[in-house]
Amino acid sequence: MDDTTIRVLLCSHDSQGLGHVRRNLALAHALSRAVPGATGRPLSGLLVTGLSMGDDCVLPAGFDWLTIPGVAKGPAGYEARRLACSTGRLVGLRSALVEAALLAHAPDLVIIDRHVYGVQRELRRPLHRLRAERPGVRVVLGLREVLDDPAVAAAEWRALGDPTELNALLDEVWVYGDPAVHDPVADGEVPDALAGRVRFTGYLAHGRRGLDRGAEPVGRPFVLTTAGGGSDGFALLRAAARMTVPDGHEHVVVAGPQLDDARLAAVEALAGPRTRVLRSWRGLGERIGEAAAVIAMGGYNTACEILATGTPALVVPREEPRVEQLIRARALAAAG
Repeated sequence: MDDTTIRVLLCSHDSQGLGHVRRNLALAHALSRAVPGATGRPLSGLLVTGLSMGDDCVLPAGFDWLTIPGVAKGPAGYEARRLACSTGRLVGLRSALVEAALLAHAPDLVIIDRHVYGVQRELRRPLHRLRAERPGVRVVLGLREVLDDPAVAAAEWRALGDPTELNALLDEVWVYGDPAVHDPVADGEVPDALAGRVRFTGYLAHGRRGLDRGAEPVGRPFVLTTAGGGSDGFALLRAAARMTVPDGHEHVVVAGPQLDDARLAAVEALAGPRTRVLRSWRGLGERIGEAAAVIAMGGYNTACEILATGTPALVVPREEPRVEQLIRARALAAAG
């Protein structure tokens, strides 16, 4: 790598589900396709995540993973996913690792998914230090097109403190959606202080079927049910396992890697004739395109994978602890 290389770092906190890191992976592929041709310069990237990503996830050329200790949402708030330590020590470790990566990789562009300060402000010091040492760096906050109920979103923004500090840290806010479908600025989900920095990118749907290493085609008609990461999809999975499968079709239920073993066993026990329950399925994006129909929750990434195909879909959004999926499902239904 020489000094003409454009360096990018994409960071996601990843406390629940796969949505944050999957968005950043899709964005990394989009940047890899567009930037070298537009600039004539090579691209180097780090994807910082709290999840252990398997070899099934395809990285673009010149990119690599930096896996930091994972965090999860527990009954009392954030806690370590696996590491035996207090939340405070975990956050300090994550913050130090990200700071070291920012200073060593020296990115020209930093993209943070959804939570600008990460978990318990773990990114605040690293970002301020990066700004001081690399004043020319561009820092972008990436947001899905629906955050939450506007009142809930407004409270979360207020909890971050002085909006002038955000303005000093952020160059742009990229909203991964189409304002004709849902406009979080007009609906009050993005604060007025940041509204002028918003750029709509469109949905991150193009090229998604290449994010995973594929499997052999099924070779027969099938209905697909997917619960995304699986951490909040148990009710849908139970109902799907019991459903009557259309004649001439198989039903494949993909529970997700974050569904615990006991609940996976419960779903498997409910499976009727011609229904297969899998924890994961290689090349799920391709499978969505091959399915006769899809039943899915309303998370951003699943919605994008469906939008990238012509497959008929029944979207069953969760309604708690956030109404994001419900808002998205209604907006997509209204848009036709």
